[in-house]
Amino acid sequence: MPETRQLSYGEAIYEATLQEMERDPSVFVYGLGVDDPKGHYGTTKDFHERFGPDRCFDTPLSEDTMTGLGVGAALMGMRPIHVHQRMDFLLLCMNQLINMAAKYHYVSAGQWSVPMVVRASIGRSWGQGPQHSQALQSMFAHVPGLKVVAPTTPYDAKGCFIEAIRDNNPVIFIEHRLLYANKGHVPEESYTVPFGKARVLKEGDDVTLVATTHMVVEALRAREQLKTIGIDAEVIDLVSLSPIDTETVSKSVNKTDALVVVDNGWENCGISAEVIAKVAELNPTNFPKFARMGFAPVTCPTTKVLENEFYPNSTSIAQKVNRLLNEDQGNSWNPVPMKATEIEAFKGPF
Repeated sequence: MPETRQLSYGEAIYEATLQEMERDPSVFVYGLGVDDPKGHYGTTKDFHERFGPDRCFDTPLSEDTMTGLGVGAALMGMRPIHVHQRMDFLLLCMNQLINMAAKYHYVSAGQWSVPMVVRASIGRSWGQGPQHSQALQSMFAHVPGLKVVAPTTPYDAKGCFIEAIRDNNPVIFIEHRLLYANKGHVPEESYTVPFGKARVLKEGDDVTLVATTHMVVEALRAREQLKTIGIDAEVIDLVSLSPIDTETVSKSVNKTDALVVVDNGWENCGISAEVIAKVAELNPTNFPKFARMGFAPVTCPTTKVLENEFYPNSTSIAQKVNRLLNEDQGNSWNPVPMKATEIEAFKGPF
């Protein structure tokens, strides 16, 4: 298969779902808007016509009940994919996810499993504000029994999604809104990407730059800005947040002796803190220079001006790296900004 085959992130998830639904009749998709003409960013488009209403159906605004439906179906041998338009809505079904889905395998001494995929969109867009923009991945990564993945590239989106459907554990599958239109190489054949493995996207010698979801895109831009002042950053996409691959990060840090972690979430008790702590445990006598970045420590704002200050971007990431490596320069370096075209291009899910 030629490596020139390009799919968008949304198309990759669509193809993964289609191939698994054709392969395994126990897979079904349900959630708000899955049978909409545009099919939740195109990821579920026409499934209700292809497979019928028994395997693709819309749901009422009752997240707790509908999650319980998925848990029950998974216990009975089905493989449900529950689509949530926003991660914030998972807060309405925490009992089902945390106390039921995550614990059935343990409390049944391995007799029962809940092979369920919970899709959740995160990220900024056109001012969705405090209750529709949150990224709560650290909450779910904290809970034993749940797996949490947040792929960035279309290749990883397809491979991780197929892996999630086939996994016998409940998987929280996180998708950033601004990634859906991004394109990349995706093989046509079915394949899986194993959980617990980070991906080195760009090699470098001066600093290890670790990021999650859309912050990976900004980190890649920051790498280009840093090159203009002679800093060579190695960029690592975590991909999997639970389990998390700190060996790949630690190996890189042993080379660069500097670490900056940029999470698409708040810093406090977040993924960035976990990565730094685990690297410290692996390098107790030779800990590198380090820094972390994430959301500003306030509620997600609505207005564009405040959004631009709330979220890290390539320029703020590059400046943070430069301050870490060149403390004497302080805030004196102002790189030429790189335009994030995907922010302006985002038009919404429907």
